[in-house]
Amino acid sequence: MSDNVASAMPAPPAPPSLRGWGAEFRSTFALAWPLVIAQIAQNALQATDVIMMGWLGPEALAAGTLASSFIMPLFLFGVGVVGAVAPLTAQARGARDIKAIRRVVRQGFWAAILLTLLLAPIILQIRTVYGWLGQDAVLVARAEEYVQLAVLMLAPAMGVIVLRSLLSTFDSTRVILVITVGGVIVNAVANYLLMFGHFGLPRLELRGAAIATVLTNLFMLAVMLAYVLRHRRFKRFNILIRFWKPDWPRFREIFRIGTPIGLTVLAEVGLFAAAAILMGRLGTDELAAHAVALQCASLAFMVPLGLGIAATVRVGIAYGRRDAEGIRKAGWTNFVLGMAFMSISALSFVLFGPAIVSVFLDPKLPENQSALVLAATYLAIAGLFQLVDGAQVWAAHSLRGLSDTKVPMIMAIFGYWCVGLPVAWLMGFVLNLRGVGIWLGLAAGLAFVAVLLVGRFAMRERLGLLQRIAQDPSTFN
Repeated sequence: MSDNVASAMPAPPAPPSLRGWGAEFRSTFALAWPLVIAQIAQNALQATDVIMMGWLGPEALAAGTLASSFIMPLFLFGVGVVGAVAPLTAQARGARDIKAIRRVVRQGFWAAILLTLLLAPIILQIRTVYGWLGQDAVLVARAEEYVQLAVLMLAPAMGVIVLRSLLSTFDSTRVILVITVGGVIVNAVANYLLMFGHFGLPRLELRGAAIATVLTNLFMLAVMLAYVLRHRRFKRFNILIRFWKPDWPRFREIFRIGTPIGLTVLAEVGLFAAAAILMGRLGTDELAAHAVALQCASLAFMVPLGLGIAATVRVGIAYGRRDAEGIRKAGWTNFVLGMAFMSISALSFVLFGPAIVSVFLDPKLPENQSALVLAATYLAIAGLFQLVDGAQVWAAHSLRGLSDTKVPMIMAIFGYWCVGLPVAWLMGFVLNLRGVGIWLGLAAGLAFVAVLLVGRFAMRERLGLLQRIAQDPSTFN
């Protein structure tokens, strides 16, 4: 790296190995808390769509659910792939390599464009796929109306992930929070105007919801890009300069690291989708109770997920700096923070489950009583696996900071589909534990993956994950 490149970089903080644990806790918390709230706000985007689709009626809500269930797994795969920008920019920051940051971000946009071109034709086959699966033709037709427009959100939404990775690398997470909250507001207003035809606009119903989704992602991308291009801390990177110039090694590196991340996300999403299908075989009450408990667990999951993103950045910076002790402190600090929160959420689910689920189902209605009891039971089990769920997401993100994604992907796929799902089937249907057995299967799969991934991070040196650092023995204490 040339001297002029190094001097262009803002001076990094003192190496974690020279800082105390308290300083690392403060740095991690300052980086993570806006990400946590931003993740919750991101959930609010989807919740707003669901609520307003419900105002249109049961048929619109069912069609919107079908559309979302089809598009989201493929979208999340794309998000996982471009998410590789986060560890790569963090490592470049640690190495003080400004050119690498610019090139990684630029190739991240390239990856988003390519993924859009690959995924969009698949998503547009929703009518064909659901036809094979025997879904109601009327609902599928309405779902197709939504998807035909919503598919346009792929590129801007993945572009947001690329820029969010850059901002997180340089601790600018409050900006991410503000822009995401702004997106929630834009989405709600656009939905209100376009879905229901207020203020003289045409009533577009599900098409209006799709347009609102596209406009919201374009808004967030535009604001985030304007901030990066104009703010003095980021404009020095010139991320759009020579945008059309290829950098094939970094382009391939994004897919090398990101594809396993995307497949890992798909494996986990698929596990919970399979669990919902199994619940549907048991009955309406079980499925409704499952949906309520899963919504609560998903909300709590936003905290370790936000912390996990911070772990990728902190570990990645230390890795780029060739600071083995910094990796240790960054990783385990995040682990402690995550376990502390998940312990609280686990205790809350176990002790206050009936009160929590009553927020979703009216306890005054006699027809809800069975679902309420089941939901509280499932939530208590969810409380028990909160710790392992937090541990596996922390470990996976920490390993991503080391660019280690392929083996964790294999561990996750095996744990979810060769342990979690078979155990859920065995306990739910063979041992006749029904919904409880299915949730115990989910817990078993998450616990299996957590043990493997935490163990991999703990043994990162003897497994050769720090070979780049090992080239300079002076970095070890």
